[in-house]
Amino acid sequence: MTSTLTIDEGNDLGMTDQGFKKFRRRNKQTTLFAAEVARTEPQDASVEQVYSKPAPQPKASLSKTSAAKAAAAKARVKTAPRAAGHGVRETPVLDYGLQEEAGLWQPQREMLPARLPDPWPLMRQVEVSGLNANRRRLPLVEFFRASPTARAFDLLRTRLLHTLRDHGWKRVAICAPTSGAGTSFVAANLALSLARVPGSRSILMDMNLRAPGVAQALGLERSALYSGDMLGFLRGEVRLEEHLVAASGSLALGLNSASCYNAAEVLHEPHTGEALTDMMRRTHADVVLYDLPPVLESDDVAAFLPQVDGVLLVSDGTQTTAKHLKACEKMLAGQTQLLGVVMNRARKTDVFAAAS
Repeated sequence: MTSTLTIDEGNDLGMTDQGFKKFRRRNKQTTLFAAEVARTEPQDASVEQVYSKPAPQPKASLSKTSAAKAAAAKARVKTAPRAAGHGVRETPVLDYGLQEEAGLWQPQREMLPARLPDPWPLMRQVEVSGLNANRRRLPLVEFFRASPTARAFDLLRTRLLHTLRDHGWKRVAICAPTSGAGTSFVAANLALSLARVPGSRSILMDMNLRAPGVAQALGLERSALYSGDMLGFLRGEVRLEEHLVAASGSLALGLNSASCYNAAEVLHEPHTGEALTDMMRRTHADVVLYDLPPVLESDDVAAFLPQVDGVLLVSDGTQTTAKHLKACEKMLAGQTQLLGVVMNRARKTDVFAAAS
């Protein structure tokens, strides 16, 4: 049988020719695309695998949604408040989830507080002098190493270090019941003895704000004129490395050149404790000696006791009585530790009597 296809020559014939041309063009494009795929893809890759692979997206380009998220991430960047203390920088706090969505693939690290340098090499160097011609200064046993007094200070130093190390203490106050007992003499010579301990760091601070005497005892009156602003240091107005002076690589001195008649109020101020704590932290001192005013003549020592771990009490063999010592022990009881009693101007057979 012969089937006959009847076509309306008026309209359908033109559409058929046009459709045939479109079919040929489509078939030609498909053939060319298949040939291109055959050159670029592995031989065993099927057409299905080729067509199923997603088109690569450029990393740098962001869609409208991603761009909006990026803008939101940048808008949510906050700044941490500045912490109390020196050397703390402002730290950016980022929402890392939005940051990653926005294409910021490397989140910033938090910036740690800047570490302050060791103040010891920055201190002004001074030289401790001996006795002058008119013997106005207190005698320093450092220049008479063979004397019994020098050996007694070395013994006191060793016993003190043992006590401090056993308890983890570092801050020692040196004071007497009354004035004129030789507190600055004991503090200066004990500091010089501590400075000879290998690998150690010691600091002597003149905290007798009413009648400072450490600079005179060490022959550093001229140096105290330049670096003796103890009041400014305690109030945070003078930097640590500008106030302390270095007598050696193991001994630093905090000098005082002016009297202060509201000393108790200064020692009560929070700035005083903060300045001394910062000094301990930055200098890494093993022992700090504080030369304090008489215990029974003002409330300065009572105001300063929270800043120390223990007290060395200086007793003058010519004026201190048992009543004085008992009054001091009563005042110190419950406040701090009495590390010992140092007998000054005593007989040769009893130069020092110390009790732990």
